[in-house]
Amino acid sequence: MTTTKKSPHRRAMILVPTAAALLLTAACGASSGGGSSSAASSASGESSASSSPSGESSSSASSATPAYCAEDAATALPALQPKGIVGKGPNGEPAASPDDVTISDADAATIKAGKNGTPFKVAVVFQFSGDWPNGQTKGLTDEFGKYGVEIISNTEANFKVDKQIANIENAIQLKPDGIISIPVDDVATAPAYKKVSEAGIKLVFMDNAAKGLKAPQDYQSVISADSEGNGQVAAAKLSCYIPEGGTVGVVDFGITFFVTNERTKGAKDWFAANRPDIKIKDANFTDPNQAGDVAANFLTANPDVNGVWAVWDGPAEGVISALRAQGKNLPVTTIDLGDQAATDLATSELLKGVGAQRPYEQGVAEADAMMLTLIGKTVPAWIGVPALPVIQNSLRQGYQDSWAKPLPPKPEAACKANEPKCA
Repeated sequence: MTTTKKSPHRRAMILVPTAAALLLTAACGASSGGGSSSAASSASGESSASSSPSGESSSSASSATPAYCAEDAATALPALQPKGIVGKGPNGEPAASPDDVTISDADAATIKAGKNGTPFKVAVVFQFSGDWPNGQTKGLTDEFGKYGVEIISNTEANFKVDKQIANIENAIQLKPDGIISIPVDDVATAPAYKKVSEAGIKLVFMDNAAKGLKAPQDYQSVISADSEGNGQVAAAKLSCYIPEGGTVGVVDFGITFFVTNERTKGAKDWFAANRPDIKIKDANFTDPNQAGDVAANFLTANPDVNGVWAVWDGPAEGVISALRAQGKNLPVTTIDLGDQAATDLATSELLKGVGAQRPYEQGVAEADAMMLTLIGKTVPAWIGVPALPVIQNSLRQGYQDSWAKPLPPKPEAACKANEPKCA
C-alpha cells in the first residue's frame, strides 16, 4: 500500500469534533405523527443504556434525551458523527483513508508526464444520472484536470444492466488507460468488468466491486462512502421522533446492491442495539422510478407507522410526496443530500435529517487512486469516505461539505425563510 504524507494536492476533509457533545445538551423538536420528541420510558420504568452513532453512552428514557436529538448543530452533530468508518469493504476489507492515496509532488510530475509523452486517458461509466454522479464528475474532473489526465467518455445506464454492459464494452473499445465505474448489478455486469483488466486497462470502482473480481488482479481499488455509517446516522435521528414501542417503515432497494444493503444494515443494527422497542416494517422497491408508488401503498396498508427511513433521497422524495397526498405528517430521514432533499430539510417539515455522502471528495479520491495505479503504484483495496450527518441547523455547511459548493437558489431561499433554525 502506498502511503504519503499530506500535501497541498489533497483537499482537506473536516469532521465535526466529538468533544462538544459532552458540553451541550438539548431536546429534540416536537414529534411528527404523534410520537414524543424522544423515546418514552420503558413499561417497567427503567431506562436502558445504549450507544449513540459516535459511540457515546445515551439512554432511551425521556429523562435523558440523547444529544443527537437536539435541534442545534453544535449539540447534535458530534453525537451523530460515527467514530471512524463503521462499514467494511465489499470483500470485508478494513477501511483505508483517502489520505492513503495522496498525490505527492514526485507523483504529480510523473502523472503529468503521461504515457510515452501522451496524457493519460480515463473513461467513466455510471449507473444513472443525477445529483450524485454530477458531484462525482465534478470531483473527478477537477482532480484529473490538475494533472493533465483526460476524461474521454462519461456515460450512464439509467439503472439498466444491458445498457451498462454496452457502455463498459464501448469504453473498452476507446482504449483508455483506466476506467472508473459503479456496477448497476454486481453479478450481471461482472463478465463485462472482467474484460477491462483483460484488455490491460486499470479499473477503479465507485462504491462496490463486481462479484467474483479480485484486487489487484481484476481491479485496483473500491472507493466508497461509509454507507453503513450514513444508515446509522439517519436511523439515530429518526429515532428521536418515534414513541416507545412505535413502528418505523424502512423503504428499501429490494435487490442485492452493496451500498444500499450496507445503509440498511447500519440502520437496522442501530435500531436493534439502541431502540429495540421499535418495530420495523419493510417496503421494498426494485425500480427506483416506482419507489413513490411503493411507499404510497405501504403507508396506506400500515397506518401504525410513526416514521420512515428511506434508503436514499430519491425514494425519500417519493415518500414525502405520498405523505403529503395522504395528509400525513410523519418524520422522514434518508441518506444523500440532493437539491430536493436540501430544500425539504431547509423547512424540516417532514425530512428531519440525512446521512450525506461526500461525492465530490469521493470523486477526488477515485481520481487519485486511479492516477497512482497508472504510474505503477499499489493502492488500498477499499477506501472509505466518512459519513456526514446533516440537520436543518447545519444545512449550509453540510451541503458545502458534501458537494464542495454553496446551496443552490431553491434550497437557499427555503433555508433563509426558516432562519435561524435553518443555518
